[in-house]
Amino acid sequence: MKKTKKALFYGLTTLLVLVAVLYFTLSPVFAQKLKSFKGQEKFSLEHKKIDSSKKTVFIIADNNGTELFDLMAPFYLFNATEQANVFVVSEKKAPILLVNSLFILPHYTFFEIDSLEIIPDVIVIPNLSVHLKTPPKETTVKWIKKQVSEKTIVLSVCDGSATAAATGLYDGKPITTHASDFKTLKKQFPKPHWVKDISVTESGNLYSTAGVSNAVEGSLTVIKRLFGEERMQHVLHNIKYPHSDIQISHKSEIVGTGAIFTIVSKVIFKKNYKIGVQLEDKINEFELASLLDTYTRTFPSSLNTFSLNGKKIISRYGLTMYPTGIKSDKVNELHLLNPGIHSDQKIFPNARVIKYDSSINKYPIDICLERVSLLYGDNFKNSVKLTLDYN
Repeated sequence: MKKTKKALFYGLTTLLVLVAVLYFTLSPVFAQKLKSFKGQEKFSLEHKKIDSSKKTVFIIADNNGTELFDLMAPFYLFNATEQANVFVVSEKKAPILLVNSLFILPHYTFFEIDSLEIIPDVIVIPNLSVHLKTPPKETTVKWIKKQVSEKTIVLSVCDGSATAAATGLYDGKPITTHASDFKTLKKQFPKPHWVKDISVTESGNLYSTAGVSNAVEGSLTVIKRLFGEERMQHVLHNIKYPHSDIQISHKSEIVGTGAIFTIVSKVIFKKNYKIGVQLEDKINEFELASLLDTYTRTFPSSLNTFSLNGKKIISRYGLTMYPTGIKSDKVNELHLLNPGIHSDQKIFPNARVIKYDSSINKYPIDICLERVSLLYGDNFKNSVKLTLDYN
């Protein structure tokens, strides 16, 4: 009896130690402290000019945190049509944090849009929540509802479905979201008709997408409706999309116990890199979003963006970007999307430089996933795909 109690005592003690180790090891991974902007406090927004001959697309953003690929993929794709004014719009004239690895400035605030009476043809709603326990902002929900007319197309991306559902526009209409958040959001917002195993839903002028990576399918679907098959195919080939047409079929597979165990094992037992991604003027927003969002889901020790001298840069289609990283940060890997640019090797002399060849005819997400597989194996790569809701 004493031996049994002693064994039970040691077993429980060991279990508690393991739980404590897991908690302190993984808490920075699954509950990252959101970064705050440390630059100048006042900003003069550089308003993009409006071409009255083009359609106008609003991409809504939350200054406190917006999902990166949800925002930047549609931003790039609609711009790539060359037939749309594309504006990032937020409540405040302040930096927008994207997936804890990049800051951007909005083109307009809600107030400025109202004052200038700019009418959108399309409203894109990315995931605006820091986590699902935070309800959609009432001010944002009301503002979106005010912009929508009978002619307005609304595209909800990933967990942007929470904000979209809160508007009431999707009541009784089909809507989808990230597979892993489907049950939670369906319970929180029971009025829409929630559907799975589809990359894009469509009901009149209302569209929605499955998780993260499916921002591409949603954007291409709306582009096809607005600008036609030929223009959609032009954009599809521009990003080296891995299919000849928009993939509507989708497997809504959640990040289950097996995937979580694989991620935990990698974080504890395999090398976690401190990753840096260098920004430069005219950087391709789609390639950058693919890189940052994929590597964020590898749960690295840290992931930051950097620019020469820490200055802002202007992306290909006019996003003002600020890095999250500073000179004192340590980096094991420095990723360069443009191999021809001058790298910050003086700041990171010991960092391994990872260069990307834009001439390779391959989808950017697939390029990143192939390297993830080489580093950590196919099981871990598949877990990353689940977090991206990519199949």
